[in-house]
Amino acid sequence: MTHASPATTMPQRVLLALAIATAIGGIFFSPAVPAREEARPSLLIADQFNNRVIEIDRDTHRVLWHFGNGSDLPGPRSIVGVNDAERFGAFTLISGTGIPPSNPALPGCADPISGCPDNRVLIVDRGGDIRWQYGKAGITGSGPNELNTPVHSLFLTSFPHHPGAHVLITDQGNQRVIMVNLGHKIVWQYGTTGVAGNGPNQLSNPNSAEVLENGHILIADESNNRVIEVTPSLQIVKQFTAMGTVNGAAFASRLDNGDTLITDSNNNRAVEVDRNDHVVWQYVTNTDPGSNPAPLPTRALRLRNGDTLISDQFNQRVIEVTPAGKIVFQQGALNAPGDGFNQLNGPYDAKAVGDFTGITPPHGFDHGIH
Repeated sequence: MTHASPATTMPQRVLLALAIATAIGGIFFSPAVPAREEARPSLLIADQFNNRVIEIDRDTHRVLWHFGNGSDLPGPRSIVGVNDAERFGAFTLISGTGIPPSNPALPGCADPISGCPDNRVLIVDRGGDIRWQYGKAGITGSGPNELNTPVHSLFLTSFPHHPGAHVLITDQGNQRVIMVNLGHKIVWQYGTTGVAGNGPNQLSNPNSAEVLENGHILIADESNNRVIEVTPSLQIVKQFTAMGTVNGAAFASRLDNGDTLITDSNNNRAVEVDRNDHVVWQYVTNTDPGSNPAPLPTRALRLRNGDTLISDQFNQRVIEVTPAGKIVFQQGALNAPGDGFNQLNGPYDAKAVGDFTGITPPHGFDHGIH
């Protein structure tokens, strides 16, 4: 396996932080435009089994930017089994999850015995150069600067008692959510490293974590079939299961109205619950003719215009649906994987660039559009 480059030096970290701050200031402090009148933002898609992140134009389906050369070996220009990507300013944060062993081998990985690990979280610039990295390429571990199947990450500049730039990482194989600073130090953690469970400070295959405006952390605790809201002092204050019906909580976000949007993967749906865990909206992803019976959607995000963007992973598409359940946009052909024009292979995550509705804005809630 290709090994990671040496850790970024302190002066480089300072320069990166300044560059990030400048980019954030230039992009996100402009006045808001009425949602239905603004130009449609491009989409950033984590195209898992094509080992790439692509930015696409929603009107033409054309690729505007990409990172990842398709290799199943992690390196300076490759990303393996990418599950998550986020654009902030001039930078893109990418989670190199890796592809597990499988017989026959899964798409995007030529090794059915060992799989194709990546285990890095990267910040890359528009030129595709890695500017920051946590984790060692192809190395699975739980020690300093090591990860085990990082499935989700986000950049943030405000966390209770931890000012400055940090990256929150859902480190699934290590059963934890960690927050690291740009100096590669873990400064906060929920979940006991290497211990799967549902007791205090325990998770079972966590799949995402978002920092809420109140400073709490919303965690999709996938194999425990729940979404939990925890305080920075590690206390669970709320739990959401859609009245006990969630099966595989793949993602969760807190909406402006106080509801929680959950990607209920094994039930093939996105489901919105209120503060009392009652279902108030849902969209089921396997009802179209020709659909995969178990498309296992992995991300559902509420957009600024009120629609919901769903990464319908094994239907090989990203769709935007209205509150009435009408599909108004689709990237990828239904249940037809590929890597050509308007094709995807296992799209795990999709976000509208610059739209942080319901999710953690990198620049802080005080100045964001939320």
